[in-house]
Amino acid sequence: MTTDPNISRRRITQAIALTLAISGGSAMAQAWPSRPISLIVPFPAGGTTDVLARALAQPLAQVLGQPVVVESKPGAGATIGANFVAKANPDGYTLLMGAVHHTIATSVYKKLTYDFAKDLAPVTTVALVPNVLVVNASTSAKTVAELVKMIKAEPGKFAYGSNGNGTAQHLIGTQFQSVTGTQLIHTPYRGSAPLTTDLLGGQILMSFDTVTPVLPHIKAGKLRALAVTTAKRSAALPDVPTLEEAGMKDFNIGTWFGVLAPAATPKEIVNRLNTEIVKIIQSPEFRARMADIGAEPIGDTSEQMAKQIASETAKFSVLVKEAKIEVE
Repeated sequence: MTTDPNISRRRITQAIALTLAISGGSAMAQAWPSRPISLIVPFPAGGTTDVLARALAQPLAQVLGQPVVVESKPGAGATIGANFVAKANPDGYTLLMGAVHHTIATSVYKKLTYDFAKDLAPVTTVALVPNVLVVNASTSAKTVAELVKMIKAEPGKFAYGSNGNGTAQHLIGTQFQSVTGTQLIHTPYRGSAPLTTDLLGGQILMSFDTVTPVLPHIKAGKLRALAVTTAKRSAALPDVPTLEEAGMKDFNIGTWFGVLAPAATPKEIVNRLNTEIVKIIQSPEFRARMADIGAEPIGDTSEQMAKQIASETAKFSVLVKEAKIEVE
């Protein structure tokens, strides 16, 4: 039997290319990091994503021996920052502090130029932060029932704020209206900082933001927490009931935050990042910081985070369709 010399040469060429790719990737991973790393936050400074990124950046820089620079690239419901990282060089020097918002945006935005599940490689989930229904302290409503009654008395008059179209706060707001039979105006912001400013100023009635940016104002008596949106109460607000306790059956939407890299980032770098970040998350210092801001530290594997993203993308696709949320 005669072997085609062209096939043989092609197989040899493929084998050499594969060997070079493997050895090249390993060499790059061994040399990494040799310069500063950018951790992209897809919201303005001051929000929960930014706070978590900065809490992680300093200890991560210490263990990696290179600066970890937190950069804000906000807009379009966190999709601008995600798109930037998805299209960055997959060399481990550009990372994303992603969040549950991205699994929602996949169904909300019809013209995304990236695929969150395919173009980004999960590293680890950093923390879960409950969302909380808050109103300005001057509002007469002291409970969820009183708030619902007030909104129903004047349908379409009151507004709730969110961190943008397609974010968890937006979806929670639509679910709240569906369950309670109320009508609210949705006011999207670029992030928690401008949202909280307007909430304190009385420009909007309420929000469903994460605990972190509103906690100081709740403690100061400027905002009133009526309920948390997760299945269990927040350790930071133990006296505040859940929406389920307030009569909304099976209401359970919280906000997780995690680190991701461009999809083609060498596995050795992703594994190194996972190992180092999980160690930081498990440290007493980081856990104490999370307790201060009302966050629950996680620190899972890349595979577990990938499964969570797939599961929630499917779940929120149904909720988005039911709520008829769509952004061009």
